[in-house]
Amino acid sequence: MKDTINKINTETNSVPLQGLGVNIEQVIASIRNVPDFPKPGILFKDISTALKDAEVLRFIADELHEYYKDKGITKVVGVESRGFVLGSILAYKLGAGFVLLRKPGKLPSETFRYEYDLEYGSDALEIHKDAIEENDVVLLHDDLLATGGSAGAALKLISMFKPSSVLVSFMIELEFLNGRPKLEGTEDIHSLIKF
Repeated sequence: MKDTINKINTETNSVPLQGLGVNIEQVIASIRNVPDFPKPGILFKDISTALKDAEVLRFIADELHEYYKDKGITKVVGVESRGFVLGSILAYKLGAGFVLLRKPGKLPSETFRYEYDLEYGSDALEIHKDAIEENDVVLLHDDLLATGGSAGAALKLISMFKPSSVLVSFMIELEFLNGRPKLEGTEDIHSLIKF
């Protein structure tokens, strides 16, 4: 795959937050491109280089919080493992609970399980059967939307609980992989950065 020109989400404010010298262009520049990982032909967007910078991390968390702060979120669901980082920060900032969506065999109590295909293989996700209530407003967070396999699987699991509503958050969306159509069952999909 060829790296595409960075495109900034028009909903995102590119003016630095008060007291911070960071803007969305600097966040984009802080993301490392790793060719041929995890297999040949994949250009991996490595967010570890963004997260290790305290000001960049704070900017990302504050921008995502700003988008969701008035939406009544009661639970944030983070997808293993990179979805745990910003997902737990968002839960804290939103005053919501945090739910772990994990790979098989990692959760200690009874779970629901959903298997799905990835652009480079297959996988499965599990969630505790008592993780979400019907009156919850759920925010699903993951670091990246690519083909929509893991996010679509996560939404299938969340839908088993019949929550009040479900919103979806990504730090990055790879638009050329057309993952949004797989995200059925949500009213709101927001990506901080689009490539």
